[in-house]
Amino acid sequence: MAKPDARDIEILKVLAGEGRITKAALADRVGLSPTPCWNRQKKLEKSGLIESYNARINLNKLAPHVTVFVAAELSDHTAASFRAFEESVTRYDEIVSCWALGGGYDYLLQIVTRDINAYQRLIDELLEARIGLARYFTYVVTKPVKSGGVPPLDLLLREEDSSG
Repeated sequence: MAKPDARDIEILKVLAGEGRITKAALADRVGLSPTPCWNRQKKLEKSGLIESYNARINLNKLAPHVTVFVAAELSDHTAASFRAFEESVTRYDEIVSCWALGGGYDYLLQIVTRDINAYQRLIDELLEARIGLARYFTYVVTKPVKSGGVPPLDLLLREEDSSG
């Protein structure tokens, strides 16, 4: 697919914030008629720019829970160790996100469990599984401030001004 134009970016921004919007409402929001808008959306999906459509669930209304971020260091820094750790964390549903980091820590994990005891049981299981976890640092979320924002598409696509 060619570089997305301004209309494609508007479609992406609306869908990132409101994935369940109707075709007609989306077309109206981006200033297109429904058929061309739908065709653009399908092209964006086919190109892989749109990966999926998801619901954002309000966990506070669903059940008691705790969100914990864990900065993790591995004991060994070989490619095989990183692969083994990454394969292992995918097996745990409580680990909802995991990012490989450059710099001090090797990984940042986002974990959601029913309570802190369930979190500790998960950490104990990870340590017993011998997946290379050497040290970990726990950060309990006390309140969400901002999450699930729409990526700054306009800023990411803006050409740098080289006249400075």
